[in-house]
Parts: sequence; C-alpha cells; structure tokens
Amino acid sequence: MSDLDLCYLPAHEALRRFKAKELSPVELMEATIRRAEAVKGSVNALTYTHFDEAMDLARKAEAKYAKGVRTGALEGLPIGIKDESEIKGKPTSSGSLILKDFVATETSTMNARVMRAGGIVHARTATPEFSCAGVTWSRLWGVTRNPWNAAFTPGGSSGGAAASLASGTSSIATGSDIGGSIRIPAAACGVVGYKPPYGRNPDDPPFNLDFFCHTGPLARTVTDAILLQNVMSGPSPRDIATLRPKLRLPLDYKPIKGWKIAFSMDLGCFEVDPEVQKNTLAALDVFRSLGATVVEVDLGWKPDVLVSGMNYLEHLFGAYLSGLLEEHGDEMTTYARQFAEFGRKSKAVDFVASLGTINEMYATLGPMLEKFDVLICPTNALPAVAADFDHSTGTVEINGKQVNPSLGWVMTTPFNMLSRCPVLSVPSGRAHNGIPTGIQIVGRSYCDADVFRAALAYETAQGAWYNDARNRPSL
Repeated sequence: MSDLDLCYLPAHEALRRFKAKELSPVELMEATIRRAEAVKGSVNALTYTHFDEAMDLARKAEAKYAKGVRTGALEGLPIGIKDESEIKGKPTSSGSLILKDFVATETSTMNARVMRAGGIVHARTATPEFSCAGVTWSRLWGVTRNPWNAAFTPGGSSGGAAASLASGTSSIATGSDIGGSIRIPAAACGVVGYKPPYGRNPDDPPFNLDFFCHTGPLARTVTDAILLQNVMSGPSPRDIATLRPKLRLPLDYKPIKGWKIAFSMDLGCFEVDPEVQKNTLAALDVFRSLGATVVEVDLGWKPDVLVSGMNYLEHLFGAYLSGLLEEHGDEMTTYARQFAEFGRKSKAVDFVASLGTINEMYATLGPMLEKFDVLICPTNALPAVAADFDHSTGTVEINGKQVNPSLGWVMTTPFNMLSRCPVLSVPSGRAHNGIPTGIQIVGRSYCDADVFRAALAYETAQGAWYNDARNRPSL
C-alpha cells in the first residue's frame, strides 16, 4: 500500500488492520507526517505539530497491538485537534496573536477522552481567530486553503480540520460548531461533519452554556464519524449541560426503505447556487433509489431567520470578544474586531427576540418531523468563497443577489438555532471549480441514530469517498 493510500485509509479500516497485525500505527503515523510536511505549504491546515511525541505514542500503540492487550477505541490513530480546545502543557492559540504565547494548564474534557481512547494528537488544526468566521485565515497562521482548489476557502471555523482530512494529514478530527463551523468546512472539503444535539458532547466554559455551541467529529466516512462521536459523547461532571445517560451509536443500521424524507432547497430564506441545487437533487435521487419517499416541504420560515441568528451570536459570542477590544483591538483580525464591536453594541431586546424566532421556526419543523423521518437541505448555499475572503469588508453574491457576507452563503445557522436537532453533513458532489458540495441531514430532536442511518445508507449507495485517486484532491 502506498503512503497516499495509507493517509486516506478510513480510520475504522486502519483499526481493523492494527488488530489483525496487517498494519502498524507507526507505519500510518510516518506516512501521515510525511504527507503533512509535503502539503503544508499548499494547504496550511495545521498550526502546532507534535510529530516526535506522536511517533513515540505510535510505537507504544504498536507494542500494545503486538502483545494483544486491550486497546482503546481510537488506539494509534493520528487525530487532528482544533486549535481552540486545550491540552495541558501545550500551546493553544485559537488563531489569535493575543494567545500566541498561551500554554494550557488543563485539558478540555473532549480532548482528554480522545487521548484516553488511544487517539494520538499529532497536530492542531487551523481556525480563524476565535472561531468567528466561515473561512479560515488569521494574522497568526496565514491562509488555510481548500485542498480541492487552493483559490477557495475550506470553510470555517473548523476549516483546518476539514482541510487536513481532505488532504490526508489526519485520520479523523475534532471540531466545534456555533453557526455551522463543523458543517460548513465538511461540505466545502467533501468530508463528513456532525453537529450533535446540544448537551450530547461536553464543551468548555462559558460556551458549554450557549445552546448554539456544539463540539463534534469530522471524518472522511460516516462510520469514522460514529467512532469519534462515541468517544466524545456522554455526561461530564465539568459540564452541567451534558446529557445522561451516554448515547452510544451503533456502527450498523437497517435499510431506509419505506422512509419519508422531507426536503427544502432554500429553507425559505436563502439564495442557492445552481450547482448546489443540481447536486442536492442528485443526492435526493439516491435516497429515492433506496426506497425512500422524498417530498418537498415549505417550512414557512421568514427571511429574517438569519438576522435573528446573528443577533443571538452577536449578543453572546460577540459580547464575549468585546472585552478584548480595549487592550488588544490592534492585534485582532478585521473580522474578529468587527464581531466584537457588534457585540459591544448588541441589545438584550434583540437577543430575546431571537428566542421568539427560534420558537416560531420549531413550531413548523417540529410537527413536520413527526410526519417525516429526516429533513434534507443543502449545507452551503454556495460551494465556497475565496480563501482570503474577509466578510467584514467583502461582499457575496448568489444568483446575482447580495447576501449576508458572514453567514448568508451557508445554510447551517438555522440548525444552531434549533440546536437540539442532530445534523450530519455529507458530500453531495463537486462544482465545476472542483469544490465539493454537501447536504445536511436533519433529525428529530435528540434522535442522533436517524441521521446516521440515513447517511450510512446514502454513503453505501454512493460508494466510499476518497477511495481512489479520482476521488481525492490532486495535490
């Protein structure tokens, strides 16, 4: 098997080969590190790297497999951890010059679980400053580019994670999602990204108490996403929002023949690029071929849905960042500074009004999902914007109409608003510029298994992504 084939080997298949002694974690880690070194200039998906330590841990994992002793659920896998959550004794920058010298004094619960399961943190993945953009560039780390076409963004804020997966420099990766930050890059890079229901996975304070905010997995296959989600999920004594009992998702599911699937192309409030529409319709045909009935629905959502979502984000997230303006404003990126300034000006009355909008949205979606098994819609309304796009100064047009430059080109934020619904983004195709597109599979509140059942059936029918050179970026 070539180095490149090793780098794109599904995580679950690598684990099988480790246990069968057909592959060593050392071989996989060596190939992954070589790949990371080869593409770092063209993709720039990684920030801090811990390659020497990773090789030591790979050798320890190799010894465990050789002895046949008990191994963890992720034992020996190279796992990219978003440069946002903390690992004790290691730097975490959140993509900001303000934190360029910060070294964590404790480990985030999510990261502790990954490492306890044998996952090897060989690198941290890039993020826009403080994860507050749908693209991934910062003054500290530069521009992260989409492996499929370097002129475009891999999305954000977990853009480094998705770009790392698409370029073969991590087996699986972690992300966080407060307005689409897992699903936006998953779609733009052609990988799988999961936003679990609020409380399913632990998060760090204070945003563990923000119901828009979720931690979750990114992977190249649905099965791999399940593997990581099962490690990440479950109650934590450090996070009062986490749910009991722990939900463990199965790896195998029954067919979806007889399912009723609702779909909306625009959610009633988005302009959608024609190529995204074309690929979404093709994906729906796959579900029909599996014996599901697909019905177009009208959610009745109003055009101000995104305005309400932005009001919420500015009042909590933006206000949190506004505390940095006086001392560190000159060090911040233009987009982070703008967001902080919006937060400083936000009003409680607009925040409360956003809660009313959320309830109105669920008043139609909730009853609708009692009649359907899942809802499907595009993930991003546009395949991607430019790699160095700055939403604080730039504009975005879809179908000749200007949209909100921050989150108007993606269709993810409504499901942060409806945060108890599980949402899985899977690839739907590629646009003429090579950038992948994706669909969101939305389930009833806390019905995680439903979205994975639908996604696994779809992936099986489509064939595995990244399985050969034709389905990989030509880096």
